Amino acid sequence: MTYSMTGYGKTVCQYNGRGLTIEIRTLNSKQGDINVRMPSIYREKEIALRDLISSELQRGKIDLSIQRDLADEEMTSEINEALVTHYYEMIKRMESKIEGNSSADSVEYLSLIFKLPDVLKPVTEQLTEEEFAVLNEGLASCIKHVKAFRKQEGEKLELVLRAGAERIASLLEDVAPFEQARIDKIRGRITNSLGDDADSSAFDKDRFEQELIYYLEKLDITEEKVRLKAHCEYFLKTLDTEEVKGKKLSFIAQEMGREINTLGSKAQHSDMQRVVVDMKDELEKIKEQVLNVL
Repeated sequence: MTYSMTGYGKTVCQYNGRGLTIEIRTLNSKQGDINVRMPSIYREKEIALRDLISSELQRGKIDLSIQRDLADEEMTSEINEALVTHYYEMIKRMESKIEGNSSADSVEYLSLIFKLPDVLKPVTEQLTEEEFAVLNEGLASCIKHVKAFRKQEGEKLELVLRAGAERIASLLEDVAPFEQARIDKIRGRITNSLGDDADSSAFDKDRFEQELIYYLEKLDITEEKVRLKAHCEYFLKTLDTEEVKGKKLSFIAQEMGREINTLGSKAQHSDMQRVVVDMKDELEKIKEQVLNVL
C-alpha cells in the first residue's frame, strides 16, 4: 500500500459542554516537521501529543490545530475585586484631596477603573485527566482521518509511479533494434575516415579490428540495460511490498537516472537518443511524484 504525505483530518468532540476542534494538515517534507497551535492549558501535554503524531504519521510537514470553545456558563477572565476596591478608594481619596469633595458617582469611577491594568485577570484552570483523555481520543480519530486521506492520495500516486517505471522498462526494449545498426554505423564512419589508407599494404587489418572491437566495447550498453531493467523491477517490487518507501523509491530513481544518462552518452545514434529522451521524461515524472510518497 502506498501512502501520500498529503493529508487532512478534522474531529470535533465534547467535554463538559466544551467543544474541542482538532485539525491536522500534512504536506510533503524530507523529515517529520510538526507545528502545533493549541490553547495554553494543553501545553503541558504537548510532548505526548507530538509523540503520538510522530509515531502514526511518521513523515511530512504536519500542522496540528486545536481549538477549545468554553461552555456557555464558563468565563475566560474574572474581576480582581481587591484591586478594583483599591483603585476606587484611591481615586476617591485623590479627588477629595484635590477638589475638596467627591463629585463623580461610582459608575463613572468604575468605567475608568476597568481600563486600568490587571483589573481583569484570566481564570486559572488545571487540565484534568478526563479532559486530556477526550482530547487524546479526538486526536487519534483525527489521525485516522488523515491516514485515510493519505491512503486515497497514495493510490493515485502509485498508479503514476507504476506506469512510469513500466514505461521506462518498455522503452528499454525499444533500444535493442538500434544496437546493430549503431555498431555498423560507427564501423562505417571509422572505415570511411581512413580513406585510401585502408587499401594500402601497410594497413594491418587485424590490428584495426582489434582496435575497433576495443572501441566498440567501450560503447557497449549491455551492462547499463541489465542494471536499468533491474532497477525498474526493484522499483515496482518496492511499490508492492513496503509501506513507508518514499526515500527508498527516491534512491532507486536516482540509480535509474544514472543508467539512463550513461545510455544517452554511449548511444551515438539519433533514434536511440530519442528513446533515451523519452526515458528521461518518464523519470522526471517519477521523481516529481516520489517527493509526495510517505
